[in-house]
Amino acid sequence: MWLLFGVLAIIFMLVNIISAIKNKKEEIFGFLSLAFTALTVNDFYADVAKRIAVDDFAGIMDIVPTVSKYLWFCVGASIILNGIAIFLRRKNK
Repeated sequence: MWLLFGVLAIIFMLVNIISAIKNKKEEIFGFLSLAFTALTVNDFYADVAKRIAVDDFAGIMDIVPTVSKYLWFCVGASIILNGIAIFLRRKNK
């Protein structure tokens, strides 16, 4: 599920930037992008918590080191790119 949330966050982020370039005042896409980014991180955390509850430490050791790096990158990219969209909207005023 966290993968779906991550893909939706990326899609809404791209739509947000495109709407900012076209000078449209639709900030809902930025909100949705950041919301799905937060849901991605929370759902991944919940997945790890479930694995801990059933003592699936092999699964945790396989998934967490790799995915945590990607989550850091995606959250940072989401913040930066949504910030660029805000900057573009202010510049176009």
